[in-house]
Amino acid sequence: MNQLDRLYQLERLLLSRNSLGRDALLHELEISRATLKRYLELLRDRMNVPVVYDRYSNSYSINQPADKTRPGTQRQELPGVWFSQQEIVALLTMYQLISGLDSVGMLQRHLQPILQRLSVMMDSTHMQAQELQRRVRILGAARREVPSQFFELVGLALTKRRRLRITYFTRSRNETSERTLSPQRLVHHRNTWYLDAWCHSSKALKRFALDAVSEANILDEPAKEMALSTVEKIMDEGYGIYAGAKLRWATLVFTPRSAVWVAPEQWHPEQKSRTLPDGSLELKVPYTHDDELLMDIQRHGVDVRVVSPKELRDKLLSGLKQAVNQYTGDTPKS
Repeated sequence: MNQLDRLYQLERLLLSRNSLGRDALLHELEISRATLKRYLELLRDRMNVPVVYDRYSNSYSINQPADKTRPGTQRQELPGVWFSQQEIVALLTMYQLISGLDSVGMLQRHLQPILQRLSVMMDSTHMQAQELQRRVRILGAARREVPSQFFELVGLALTKRRRLRITYFTRSRNETSERTLSPQRLVHHRNTWYLDAWCHSSKALKRFALDAVSEANILDEPAKEMALSTVEKIMDEGYGIYAGAKLRWATLVFTPRSAVWVAPEQWHPEQKSRTLPDGSLELKVPYTHDDELLMDIQRHGVDVRVVSPKELRDKLLSGLKQAVNQYTGDTPKS
């Protein structure tokens, strides 16, 4: 255990009790009196931790009041650390989410020290970090893994404002191409990562799925700069991950049974909804491409009806007829 970890452990011990005697501290930390004296001085003089010594009881304590915004919550105060127990739980949950994108272990070397530090910070009377991770399960349906070496390269190019050269597989055309990109923004959507980037090959702002990247290299050329407000306007108007093209509005009506589930959901930041007299829910959402919208509509089965536009309703009906034909073998009628 290094010196900083010992300091965290010492602070944790002092916070967990009203006071601790010198002998108890020496026993818990397994250090010499001289080392304990040096650590206490570091906490007080260099790290501004209010350690108090009571010469009558020969004991030490931390004179630190509870966080008034959350009664009963004591905060840890060391360089770069200002976390309550509740915040540590949130960080561990975030750690588990981030770990989920790492398919080859490269990010683990960066994340593991964070987990170890949080473990030291947690009070010995509370659940340890490793045990907490086992009791928090995060399910990611249909998750597409992103090789972490590409995630790191994209992140580096994004922060350093450099261009990227990638080999990319376009699923819709079943073809692989080489592209030069100027990264603008990372997007996490439905358990996978995307990159919004200016494509120098097509001379347009496009969105690329990172799991479809097979090679990536950072180039020396600076990235083309675009205002984030421009990126947001172009890429965020559509429904789900799809962007660009002409914006249209879909009007959907959900049955009262389904309405109680759909009402609190956000399908799109600009959606409009209202409850109808019979308890149904009318939901209006903008979209530019209908693939993802149709998938979300179909998961509600008989509990949703497309009111408009007609082309969206017709496309849904055609798809439902084809699905029936998969099971019956009948030729769908128009």
